[in-house]
Amino acid sequence: MEAIYKRRSIRKFTGKPVDDNLVKECIKAGMNAPSAGNQMPWEFILIDRRDLLDAIMKIHPYASMLDRATVAVLVCGDLSKETRKGYWVQDCAACTQNILLAVTALGLAAVWLGVYPREDRVEGLRKLFDLPAHIIPFSLVPIGHPAEEKATNNKFFPERIHRNGF
Repeated sequence: MEAIYKRRSIRKFTGKPVDDNLVKECIKAGMNAPSAGNQMPWEFILIDRRDLLDAIMKIHPYASMLDRATVAVLVCGDLSKETRKGYWVQDCAACTQNILLAVTALGLAAVWLGVYPREDRVEGLRKLFDLPAHIIPFSLVPIGHPAEEKATNNKFFPERIHRNGF
């Protein structure tokens, strides 16, 4: 529960490299997300080359924090793994959330950068990473050591709970 409540979108990183094993743990957490019909349509691109991180900032209008990130994970949906048409989006969203929670639990920081369904971002990243047509970039998660701290949120709104109907 602590990781759920502590997780925040952190956009400022120290620039200190993140251990590969920690990044792999985060991706492993992503792979353990729920998935419609257990189709697990995700594929991942681990990005740690500076030239690629810099290139992403030219494609994604909200990716400026990549200037201090040393690694990012591109979560992609593989349409060839789809057994439940259209649910790859929900599966990749759950996967991305698991990555964010793992990042927080490990004392690191991250932010969810939306890619899909913005065609300019999808096509820009598809071209940058030479993705085949059946692979769709869904989200980008820059991961780093935090250079900012944010207070824990309290986003509980009981007035939004409706019993047995609206």
